[in-house]
Amino acid sequence: MRALVLTRHGGPEVLRVQERPDPPVGPGEVRVAVRAAGISFADVMARIGLYPDAPKPPCVLGYEIAGVVESVGEGVDAPGVGDRVLGGTRFNGFAELVVTPAEDMYPLPEQVSFEEGAAFPVNYATAYAALVVMAGLDAGERVLIHAAGGGVGTAATQIAKWRGAEVFGTASAWKHDAIRAQGVDHPIDYRTTDFAQEVRRITGGEGVDVVLDVLGPVSFKRSYRLLRPGGRLIMAGGSEMRTGDKRSLRAALPGLLRVPFATMPWWKSFGMLNENKGVFGLQILHWWSQEGSLDRIVKPILAGLESGQLSPVVGDVFPLDRAADAHRLIEDRKNIGKVVLVP
Repeated sequence: MRALVLTRHGGPEVLRVQERPDPPVGPGEVRVAVRAAGISFADVMARIGLYPDAPKPPCVLGYEIAGVVESVGEGVDAPGVGDRVLGGTRFNGFAELVVTPAEDMYPLPEQVSFEEGAAFPVNYATAYAALVVMAGLDAGERVLIHAAGGGVGTAATQIAKWRGAEVFGTASAWKHDAIRAQGVDHPIDYRTTDFAQEVRRITGGEGVDVVLDVLGPVSFKRSYRLLRPGGRLIMAGGSEMRTGDKRSLRAALPGLLRVPFATMPWWKSFGMLNENKGVFGLQILHWWSQEGSLDRIVKPILAGLESGQLSPVVGDVFPLDRAADAHRLIEDRKNIGKVVLVP
């Protein structure tokens, strides 16, 4: 099979398409012919060498796919050969074939494309875990979604509107029409406007009930300060730690050094008792490992995918051979929605 191999840590040029043996299928597993694989920011961080949970290179990244079941292992009743599926793969997804536990695959509705299916598992599971399971977002509440034009951002916006929330979203000005179309009520250009001042202006100084912050670490503290009583901050990323075009630990060091001084709860300690606010940390791969599956945060939203209430936004599709271009697009923050690879 053809696979996209991370040959070493570095810039996008370290990604190479190579021939690798077809993976064997064991008991309880299925082998999926991959039709599309989503790229997450975790894949970008893993390529740089800043994602400790990723396998060591040379390796195959990619941990969300959509495709067709090609074969099944002993003891597997469902899904069956020929079934359309989507799901998580714990890396190894950037290949023509991938083997996963059968329980990690979910039905892909016929009306949903493979590219849309590959944009669903990680983005929507992250958004649902953050906004619904952790934050308990309710109708009429205000939510601020950082990077609202990205894969998680568009998913979170749809889920927030599904819950009846008023949505504030940060994104470059050229993305504002696109995020409005997804449901953002108040787009904020973070490049030219202080997002905190703008939120306070729009809300008359009251602030918001929930913030989903995938940026960090500096923005975590500023996001926390925007919460009104009962507010919840979900820290779900650290894209600030990748700086400019330098793709190395040295380039990321300033961001890493800021983490202890910018995150919670230690810096608030007992002061949080008086402020009536909450802070959550979310790392989807650790959630998956700790629970053994993504069922709790995927199964409740499959009906929304089936009905069309949740509609994954696929911004760009690249063949495996152009994976470097796909990574550059994400790093330059030029994507709207999910960036997808097709074998």
